Amino acid sequence: MPAIPTPVVVLLLLLLLVQTFPFSSAAPHTNISSPSSSGIGINYGQVADNLPSPSDVLPLLSSLGVNRVKIYDADPAVLRAFAGTGVELIVGLPDRCLPRLAAPSAALSWVKSTLQPYLPATRIAAVTVGNEVLSGNDSALIRSLLPAMQSLHSALAELGLDHQISVTTAHSLAVLAVSYPPSAAAFRRELLPFVSPLLAFFARTGSPFLINAYPYFAYKADPKRIDLNYALFEPNAGVVDPGSGLRYQNMLHAQVDAVRVAIAAAGGSKGVEVVVSETGWPSAGDANEPGATAENARRYNGNLMRMVAARKGTPSCPAAPLQVYVFALFNENLKPGPSTERHYGLFKPDGTPAYDLSSPANSSASSAEGTAKSAPSPALDASSTGFYTISAATGMRQLIYMQMLASLVLAKVILLIF
Repeated sequence: MPAIPTPVVVLLLLLLLVQTFPFSSAAPHTNISSPSSSGIGINYGQVADNLPSPSDVLPLLSSLGVNRVKIYDADPAVLRAFAGTGVELIVGLPDRCLPRLAAPSAALSWVKSTLQPYLPATRIAAVTVGNEVLSGNDSALIRSLLPAMQSLHSALAELGLDHQISVTTAHSLAVLAVSYPPSAAAFRRELLPFVSPLLAFFARTGSPFLINAYPYFAYKADPKRIDLNYALFEPNAGVVDPGSGLRYQNMLHAQVDAVRVAIAAAGGSKGVEVVVSETGWPSAGDANEPGATAENARRYNGNLMRMVAARKGTPSCPAAPLQVYVFALFNENLKPGPSTERHYGLFKPDGTPAYDLSSPANSSASSAEGTAKSAPSPALDASSTGFYTISAATGMRQLIYMQMLASLVLAKVILLIF
């Protein structure tokens, strides 16, 4: 082999350094292949005709410091794009599939054809069976829910995947007959015959109870009586639960604790974890949708992310950090309903921020519920201002392209030498 000239050696070393150490940007981001200390997940819905490809979504997640994503189906393009990234996925099973997958053979076939081909490269942590089924009015679907979950769990167990992938379902707060005060919360009586067996299933399999909790809905329904600051995690006098004596400084914590009380009242195990599978605030809405503004969305989501990054629990479980999935990654232009439904995204379809998520690090997402100062999140700017930023996504794309170019140059140099 001929001797390699010194300048070429130096060039090779530089190019190898480029590959080994990613470029820095104005706003640091978390490597999505390592556990995120922010504790925030995000919902990636695709009810739109103008969204970027799944592979183009990865830099956006990285700019947020997010490595947990919840999707609403088992889109092969998403499962392929997320392979090898370390991003943890919750995969959705649409409502329409429940009656068919209640049959064990159908459930086994679905797991083999839909999930197993992407494992272990794609990290699938859970399957959500249907969405808000119990608060719907389809009695056949409600009756199919638990059998479908049991069949899927059995299929996963048969394939040795039950310890890797849990089976659960997401509920709306409409499953509660009473949600305030939290200490008096209870499930709707007519749903108890379905809820109680579900809770037993969760306790047996170690699966979490997922709740879609939206303080915005409560504020929208009664803006004159509900303190906006209480809904947005901003400083406020708080609300004392007369039954427990606990003081709540934000509505989301009150909603989560209401679910915990209802679970206990229905005979559920204390070991069943409550996860917020959806929460968010719309940045725009119709004239009759109060509070739906970009500023309120910025405050809600910024304060929420900061609170979760500080690993704060609720007043009833202060030592248990709350796991939260923000709704949503994108504004989805084909979602039906009022205008707010199409304006929950942190990003526009072109990958630019839907609004400036910046929020001062000393903004009070902490309060009398806990005096610990919020720790910086991976999505916090490293500058002294301590602002959240999602503007790093564009820079991330440029960095990825630069690294790809460097790889090509390195390959060509090696071919020339050898």
